[in-house]
Amino acid sequence: MIEIMDTTLRDGEQTSTVSFSAQEKMSVAHLLLGELGVNRIEIASARVSNGEFDTVQKIATWAKTAGHLDKIEILGFIDNGASLNWIKDAGCKVINLLTKGSYKHVTEQLRKTPEQHLNDVKKEVELAHSMGITVNVYLEDWSNGIIHSEDYVYFMMDGLKNLPIKRFMLPDTLGLLNPHSVWRCCRRMINRYPDLHFDFHAHNDYDLAVANTMVAAEVGVKGVHLTMNGLGERAGNASLASVIAVFHDQLNLKTSIREESINKVSRVVESYSGQIISSNQPIVGDNVFTQCAGIHADGDNKNNLYYNDLFPERFGRVREYALGKLSGKANIRKNIEALGIELDEADMAKVTNRVIELGDKKEIITQDDLPYIISDVLKNNEKESRIKILSFAFVLTKGLRPTATVRIEINGEEHEWTAPGDGQYHAFSKALYKIYRKLDKPTPTLINYAVYIPPGGRTDALVQTIITWEFNGKTFKTRGLDADQTEAAVKATEKMLNMIEEM
Repeated sequence: MIEIMDTTLRDGEQTSTVSFSAQEKMSVAHLLLGELGVNRIEIASARVSNGEFDTVQKIATWAKTAGHLDKIEILGFIDNGASLNWIKDAGCKVINLLTKGSYKHVTEQLRKTPEQHLNDVKKEVELAHSMGITVNVYLEDWSNGIIHSEDYVYFMMDGLKNLPIKRFMLPDTLGLLNPHSVWRCCRRMINRYPDLHFDFHAHNDYDLAVANTMVAAEVGVKGVHLTMNGLGERAGNASLASVIAVFHDQLNLKTSIREESINKVSRVVESYSGQIISSNQPIVGDNVFTQCAGIHADGDNKNNLYYNDLFPERFGRVREYALGKLSGKANIRKNIEALGIELDEADMAKVTNRVIELGDKKEIITQDDLPYIISDVLKNNEKESRIKILSFAFVLTKGLRPTATVRIEINGEEHEWTAPGDGQYHAFSKALYKIYRKLDKPTPTLINYAVYIPPGGRTDALVQTIITWEFNGKTFKTRGLDADQTEAAVKATEKMLNMIEEM
C-alpha cells in the first residue's frame, strides 16, 4: 500500500489568494484524516504567525485525542532549533525539514558549501531526535539537483542515510520533470538506496503532475504528496482525486483513500479556498459524468457501451445526461425516467424537438427545467394554431418610449402594426390590439403577469411567463416558456389568442 500525504493545508495554501481560517483548517483536517482516509497531512509552515501557531495547536489537540498526532506534519527549517521548538510548543511530533536538494540552491541561495550545509542538517536532525520529534527531509529542488548536480545529491544522501530520518522527500520544486525523467531519476535514487523510504512531490507546471506521480509510484516510491483540487503554487500540485483514480485503476495500487468521500471533501475545499473547480476537472468537475451526445446515452442503454471504470458512484456522484442541441431521444429519456415521467414516442419526439430548439440558442437546460418543457409542449401543441405571431421587433431609445412592431397571421391572412408603449410587452400588446380593433375582433383583459424560473434551473436557461386573462366572463391562464422573458410572454399571448377563437 502506497502512502498518501495531503498537503492542501500547507502547499495548497500557497495558491495565490488562498488563505484558510483556523476553523476551515480544522474542518479540512477532520475530513482528510477522518472521512477521506489519507495517511498523513502537512498542515502548516513553522514560525509563520501567532495565528498559525494557535491553529496548529488546536489541530494537534484534536489529533492527539483522535489518535492522529503522528499523522500531522509541519514544514520546518534549518534555524538552530527555532522551528523545532515552535513545533513542539504547538503539540506536534513531526517535522518536514527543508533542506537543499541541488548544488545551485546551496551555493547561490544559502551561499554555503555542501559540507557546511550537510553539517547544519545533521545538527538539526540530531536536535529533533533528542526532542522526540520525527524527521522527514525535503530535498528542495531535487529534480534540478539529480539532473544537473547528481554527485551533490548523492553526497547529501550518503551523509544523511544513517541518521534517524524516517522519509526522504523528492520534490519536483519547479515542475520541470516529465514521466520519462521521473522514471530515470526516481529509479536512480531507489536503486542506490533500496532500504530508504522515498516520497515524491510533484508540481503541475507542464500539466504533468498526475502522470509524473503515477510513474514515481510505478518505479517504487513509497509515498506521494497530493492536494485537493490540485491546489498549490503556480500551476498547482498533483490532484488527489485524479491520482487516486489512476493508482486504483491503472496501477492496481492499494491506498487508504475512501473514494466515495472524494467529491464531498473536494467541494468543501472549493468553498473554503474560493478556487472554483473547472467543470471538466477529472473526477470532481461538474461535467465529467455528464453525457451530452445522444448517441452516448443510446449506447448506455445498450449494455453501457460508453462506460469506463470511472463510475460516478465510486466518488459519491451520479451520471447525468445533458439536455441541449446534441440531445437525442436517449438523453431526454434518461432524464425523464429519472423524474418518473412516462411519454409515448409521439410526445417524446415533440419534447426532443423543443429541447433541441432551446439548445440551438446555446442555453443551458437542466433536469429541473424538463417538467416545464414537457408541460409547455404537451398542453399547447394539441391543435393547429389558427393565429400565429410571425415576427416582432422592439426599438429601445434613451428618453423615448419603447416601440414594438408585430406581424401576425390570422386565419391565413397577414397583418402588421407598430405602436409605442410603457414597456416592451406593453408596446407589443398595443400593436397587437390595434390589429384586432381594425379587424373588429374582441380582446381579453390582462389580469396578472407573472415570471418564474424553474427551481434549480439556471437563470440564463429558461423563463416561464404565466399570464392570467379574463374574456367573456371567464378567467384562464396561458404559459410561455423560453430563454427570453419577453418572448415567453409573446408565446403565452399567442396561446391566449388561439384559445379565445374557440370561446
